Amino acid sequence: MNPNQKKIAVELLMEKSVRNMEQAVRNAEMDYWDLVANRLYYSIFHAVTALMLIDGIKTSTHKGVSSQFGRYYVLSGEFDREDGIFYSRLQTMREKADYQNVFVLAPEDGNILISKAQDLLSRINELTISKLNRLP
Repeated sequence: MNPNQKKIAVELLMEKSVRNMEQAVRNAEMDYWDLVANRLYYSIFHAVTALMLIDGIKTSTHKGVSSQFGRYYVLSGEFDREDGIFYSRLQTMREKADYQNVFVLAPEDGNILISKAQDLLSRINELTISKLNRLP
């Protein structure tokens, strides 16, 4: 992938991550908490995938993206340990929401998760844009 193709792919992933976050917020307004869990996870997943694409880090599974986030970005200090734990928590919640017959998330807890995810998304996208601007 040449630098221009990489920029386009990263920008598309970032747009998708923001759109997923907007969907999470809208689903919260309708009390669709299983969909909130799904959209929050995918918002962060696509943002992390964009960041990893810039850095040439390849994975083929969701668990791989999560573990590589910890390895390359948490251990390096670019993100806190709590960020890695939060991302893993979103992944677990998404799996429960998608595959269990009953998924319960209290609105107050869901709104806290949205706020934390918005903060993490903002910081991931800030780093991604910084790295994107350094591409040739």
